[in-house]
Amino acid sequence: MKKSNPTPLLLKFIAEEQILLRDFLKLKGLSKRALTAVKFEGGRIIVNGEERTVRWMLEQGDQVIIEFPPEEVGEGLVPELGELSILAEDDSILVVEKPAGQGTIPSRNHPNGTLANIIFGKYVIDQHFATVHVVTRLDTDTSGVVCIAKNRHIHHLMSTQMQQTRFDRRYIAFVSGWILEDTFTIEMPIGRKDGSIIERIVRPDGQYARTDVLVTGHFEIDGSRYTIVQLQLHTGRTHQIRVHMEYIGHPLLGDDLYGGPCHLISRQALHCRSISFKHPTTSKNVSFESELPQDLLKLLPMEMKSQEGYKVNFSG
Repeated sequence: MKKSNPTPLLLKFIAEEQILLRDFLKLKGLSKRALTAVKFEGGRIIVNGEERTVRWMLEQGDQVIIEFPPEEVGEGLVPELGELSILAEDDSILVVEKPAGQGTIPSRNHPNGTLANIIFGKYVIDQHFATVHVVTRLDTDTSGVVCIAKNRHIHHLMSTQMQQTRFDRRYIAFVSGWILEDTFTIEMPIGRKDGSIIERIVRPDGQYARTDVLVTGHFEIDGSRYTIVQLQLHTGRTHQIRVHMEYIGHPLLGDDLYGGPCHLISRQALHCRSISFKHPTTSKNVSFESELPQDLLKLLPMEMKSQEGYKVNFSG
């Protein structure tokens, strides 16, 4: 795919009061890194049609446009053509559904065909010259909603939301055994397992991790019992749900890395059902949902087969 001349990435604001431009940009969440890129890498700050420096004094009603320079993309990210299931898109964010079996970003084991490769291919066609900023990454065999920021500034704003626990992510999982409690919280630190570059475990010197669990159903096949749970993440540690469920003795079905039985499904039975957050430029609360894929629908008991009736819902 051949690149054409880049179209600038723009953010537009209206000043609400008299304020120094530098302070105004800080209030709008512009990071020092983004401001440095605008000042020294080919971007511009335009006030009422005139280019200005951060020392300019804004008046109420002034229009401020931030023109970001084109972002450099690492050599490891190659644009590819492929199908995308788009839930929503605007100038700031792209929300898509990722199927199980597809990597989110290129890696040694999955250098091509990842979600990022295909999104970058879309960017090239759309003449949107930015790298792919993944806000909510999913494991290769986890399906569901993924949020992408369409430039580095938006990524910064979204990451800040996640750090302040104002970004809501909810999952559906099928786990081994019967969980008798209705709701509970797992707060156990997670770290890398000694001798492994992939596997994580609960360990005292790990990073704080919190997962809320809501039990929504049970089923039994050939004498083996299973539980359907809905989970809310408050932190985003690698393999968090898989590690926490294994720790309490209920590993995910299909999760051979963490001891889950694999005779009912060939991948971990985990789906990101919904994400909710404050839109980074409009400040409106937005929410996006992904229906269960067919391989997980087959595991549902007959009385829960209706997609409409199977919603993620946590009290509090």
